[in-house]
Amino acid sequence: MQTRTQGSSSSSDVEGTAVLEADMPKRDAVVGAFQHAWSAYVERDAMGCDEYHSISKKGSNLTEEGGIGYTVVDAIDTMQIMGLDEEYNRARKWIEHELTFDRDGNFNTFETTIRVLGGLLSAYHLSGNDQLFLDKAVDLADRMMPGFETPSGLPLSMVNLKKSEGVDDPSYAGLVSTAEAATLQLELKYLSFLTDNDNYWDRAEGVMKVIKAAKIASGLAPIYLDAKNGQFMLSEIRLGSRGDSYYEYLLKQYLQTDKTEQVYINMYQEALVGIRDNLVRKGATQGLTFTIEMQPAGRREDGTGDWRISPKQDHLVCFLGGSLMLGATTAGATGDHVSRPPTQSELTPTAWEQWKFGEEIIKTCMATHDTATGLSPEIAYFYMEGDNESSERRKVKDWYIKGNDDPISPSYDARYILRPETIESLFIAYRLTGNRKYRDQGWKIFQSIEKYCKLEEGGYASILNVDDVKSEKMDKMETFFLSETLKYLYLLFSDDSVIPLDQYVFNTEAHPLPKFTPSVRSAYW
Repeated sequence: MQTRTQGSSSSSDVEGTAVLEADMPKRDAVVGAFQHAWSAYVERDAMGCDEYHSISKKGSNLTEEGGIGYTVVDAIDTMQIMGLDEEYNRARKWIEHELTFDRDGNFNTFETTIRVLGGLLSAYHLSGNDQLFLDKAVDLADRMMPGFETPSGLPLSMVNLKKSEGVDDPSYAGLVSTAEAATLQLELKYLSFLTDNDNYWDRAEGVMKVIKAAKIASGLAPIYLDAKNGQFMLSEIRLGSRGDSYYEYLLKQYLQTDKTEQVYINMYQEALVGIRDNLVRKGATQGLTFTIEMQPAGRREDGTGDWRISPKQDHLVCFLGGSLMLGATTAGATGDHVSRPPTQSELTPTAWEQWKFGEEIIKTCMATHDTATGLSPEIAYFYMEGDNESSERRKVKDWYIKGNDDPISPSYDARYILRPETIESLFIAYRLTGNRKYRDQGWKIFQSIEKYCKLEEGGYASILNVDDVKSEKMDKMETFFLSETLKYLYLLFSDDSVIPLDQYVFNTEAHPLPKFTPSVRSAYW
């Protein structure tokens, strides 16, 4: 029997596992922020447009031929989870009567999958199986399938939805981003499960077979593949852009299909060994754990690559802390029960090491919020042993924003574009530990967003320089602010019955998809 104590952040059941309660005032404040952001977009300026420009108060679409509802579809499951019925009904009505994918323009395969297909599938489930959302999802997916018709089976980076044909990105001709190709699987597999159409499943797992066959000895993945032969190109190895969600989806594919596809957890564990052995460093002053990037530095005579390291960590990497903790408790348990928080005896030695690694990454990501605004930059650089840097800054901090010493001309790295990754990890960490510090940290970030990014006349905006309390704002409210940032904040302050982690996986755009048990497909490999 579980007991709940009014006003506390957690209590305990008889097995010693913390039971998490909602922090109603903070949760409702997040709902208010969503309504403030959404009302400006919907009621006043840009309903149906793909993107919202909150300062100029206008919308824009991704192609000249029109948009495909990026903002509406990306945000609708947040409304469902928050119980915003009026907003939801208006969004559903727009999807029913206005949304079309018959657009003669090129749309990014990855972004369209995670935002629009993922959003429709999540809305379908959370609505109690409203057929409208599934029909739209099938229409979109069918238009995208020809993008996989390459010699390797890797999808091209763009797709023309009206013509139903894949389109190569002229800026990266012949190349496929590893993370983008390997971050379509949760969505396509769930759609296959719902429709009993094996084509979606086969396309998704076909990509993973190519990547597994192409793997390098370290277990890590360079950020580009050759669309023709399916081999890795000599390119950066990193946990930030074009690398991040490849590692995320290895674990989540295993969890989504009820742990039936062992191949994915094997690939995940191999990758974590590669990360530990090659990408992890300690800061020179505070000893913070951070991740580096490996950049190509030419080829040796035997054809292998030389590498140089860069102590650069994207904000995107901050998903990793929560992901490591989730993997430790789901794939590394020694028995059927894992406490909240887990004890060392409940996890394998490897899983316990990964759990501690996850805690350290979250600590580092929170340290990057030690700025004038309390918001973290898009990119942080870290001091390492042996650096010649002798600034006053290095005496007290492990990290800095490169090229950001002139307040008149801030570094491009100094932006905060309403990203969710640190908050995502705080949410997962809180659900797995019950430790109030994660809620406290999330609340501080939310307060900083309210203070520096909120526009009084409606909506939110990115800022150019997190180290300037008077920073200029940028004319963009990213769709992931509604889909991810505010959703994860809401869940952080909700009780643990709302989207429980043992029943759902979140796609990389924070759309919750229910776990399921596949039939014969688990033997595909």
